[in-house]
Amino acid sequence: MSTDLADLSAKDLLAAYGSRELSPVEVTEAVIARIEACEPQLKALYAYDPAGAREMAKASQARWLRGEALALDGVPGTIKENIATKGVAVPLGTAARDLAPAAEDAPPAARLREAGCVILAKTTMPDYGMLSSGLSSFHALARNPWDVSRNPGGSSAGAGAAGAAGYGPLHVGTDIGGSIRLPAGWCGLVGLKPSFGRVPIDPSYYGRVAGPMTRTVADAALMMRELSKPDSRDGMSLPPQEIDWMALDLDVKGLRLGLQLDAGIGLPVEPATRAAVEAAAKAFAAAGATIEPVAPFLTREMLDGLDDFWRQRAWADIGGLPKEKQDKVLPYIFAWAEGGRNLSGDKVYRGMSQMIAMRDASLRACAPFDFVLSPVSPVPAYAAELASPIHDPQRPFEHITFTVAANMSDQPSISVHAGLTPDGLPIGLQITGRRFDDLGVLRMAKAWEGLRGGEVPWPRPPM
Repeated sequence: MSTDLADLSAKDLLAAYGSRELSPVEVTEAVIARIEACEPQLKALYAYDPAGAREMAKASQARWLRGEALALDGVPGTIKENIATKGVAVPLGTAARDLAPAAEDAPPAARLREAGCVILAKTTMPDYGMLSSGLSSFHALARNPWDVSRNPGGSSAGAGAAGAAGYGPLHVGTDIGGSIRLPAGWCGLVGLKPSFGRVPIDPSYYGRVAGPMTRTVADAALMMRELSKPDSRDGMSLPPQEIDWMALDLDVKGLRLGLQLDAGIGLPVEPATRAAVEAAAKAFAAAGATIEPVAPFLTREMLDGLDDFWRQRAWADIGGLPKEKQDKVLPYIFAWAEGGRNLSGDKVYRGMSQMIAMRDASLRACAPFDFVLSPVSPVPAYAAELASPIHDPQRPFEHITFTVAANMSDQPSISVHAGLTPDGLPIGLQITGRRFDDLGVLRMAKAWEGLRGGEVPWPRPPM
């Protein structure tokens, strides 16, 4: 194959392993070489373990030769730092945490390991996962491979950078307000936020999910086939369901699609982003879908209520730390969380009630449609050193207005590459489906890949 082995999809790698055209050992070496070329600038990885990856690749190659290959055998990938892997500390992006090795793999890590993935590293994240940024008090600053002066997004920051740079095809992120979709959109990736409970996680929390970050929809589907397997440790997970994750063909003719270009509040949508999303809607219309506008449904009261609840939740953790550890927290995060210090119980309760109001508003707005199209972010990737596009802890969530509602409403929502800004930065198209229609969202994203045509012009090393 003429393509650099580090850039091959999981689907192509599995086919090449099966035909013995390629081996897991040589592919792993190619990915290690890519990491060594790019990581000095990107800083996407934590607990990078090339020696361990080589051993996993050798074991995988032996299974292929014996005819005992596992579902994702020999495919390289990474796991976000906050998803526990046995023997590796989980700092949650902050220098304030004690570093104790995890006792066992969390469910997403266990499923990938059981499937034979070659796990190269964990990926970096900001303090407590509460930024759409690669800024961290513990990890080095993560950067975007498309333009290293820009942010990869977050909180799955390292996963976004690793996927775009070709650190293997399979990456796992987590998402509670956009933390998979935002870095996926800003890095050109496919990033699926599954329905709440579809992918078992531990610890679980309201609105929080784990999901795939890949270069192609087919690879995301391959990951979902494994990640969605049951795990009793997650008491909030959905009942097991037989889903043919690889049945991705979809005729969009006759589908009723909503088009949302105004979230109601937050940052205005920049012209290049609006144009890319409108072009996608026109392409779906030309293929036979019906497109109708979706009115804004997010309100200032909803977003501020969520902000109050999340600040208080963060302060419950940070406020209990001794002063010397509080001083280690990223100053932006400390300033934001401290806003929860004096909130009354009534204020916090009303904040959580607004999260429920957000859920109900999203479900009502989406109910008439098979799927809803929107931007992932109203703006492209911003300066790497900033915590958010506005960089103001008093206005922290003005850029998540298109992503956060699906976390509250349990809906599956995916980012898929829609085009480039005039400056050459990726623009993400978001496709949101009805609750529990994860396969439908993947099918729509696959249909968009076909309508979009061509390959994504991935950045080439050195970054």
